[in-house]
Parts: sequence; C-alpha cells; structure tokens
Amino acid sequence: MLKTYQGSCHCGAVRFEADIDLAAGTGKCNCSICGKSRSWGALIKPAAFRLLAGADALSDYQFGSMQGHHLFCKHCGLRPFSRGHVPEIGGDFVSINVACLDNVPDAELAALPVRYSNGRDNDWMHEPAVTRQL
Repeated sequence: MLKTYQGSCHCGAVRFEADIDLAAGTGKCNCSICGKSRSWGALIKPAAFRLLAGADALSDYQFGSMQGHHLFCKHCGLRPFSRGHVPEIGGDFVSINVACLDNVPDAELAALPVRYSNGRDNDWMHEPAVTRQL
C-alpha cells in the first residue's frame, strides 16, 4: 500500500518525504558501496520524492559507472537517500535508505520483503550466492 513516509539523517539537517509501498519490497546489494555501508533501500521514481530541507547539507559521491549519486549529510555522515539512472532497474530512481525513515516500528521494518542484487558483478537480475552479510 502506497504511504507517505518522512525521513531524515541523524542530525536532522536533511529531511524528506516519499511515497513508498514498502510491502512491494526493499533491496540490498553487494556492490562495493552498498556492501560496505550495509545499504538497505526502497526504490521509487523521482516524482514520489520530496526533499524538504538540507539540499545545502548534502555532499555527492560518485564512482565507477557514474550512474548513481550517493548523497550524504556533510554534518553527520548518513546517507538518507541516493539518486541515479540504471537502465537495468528501470532508469531514473531514488533509493530511500529504509533505516532513515522516521517513526516506522521495528516490527514493521523486520517484516519487509528484501530482494538481493548482485551489483558487484553487474548482474542485476540474479541474486548473489551469499547474502547473509548484507
């Protein structure tokens, strides 16, 4: 069910709201940045995302194919969301860091479906063999 969620970084400098159907699934990836940061995202289209505060507090990090903008708060270091364009996953997207959603009960988060992606091998359509570390 589509619901509007509010989210923020740790210090609150970056705040956003997003229309997300969390029951439709979330994702974890084994690429270098997602694996090292233990990223857990919910993909949405850019029209479903609204940055409410903190554009000036965001730093942008890109690497490799330059398809993604890994945005983080320059005050507290958290990555509340990222943006990018990856044709294999539907083009333009915003990936909401599920852990940065405010006021979502732990039991609800624990029940969310998770899909694992093999970004390390650029094999987006198949899960990696090992996922427990993600």
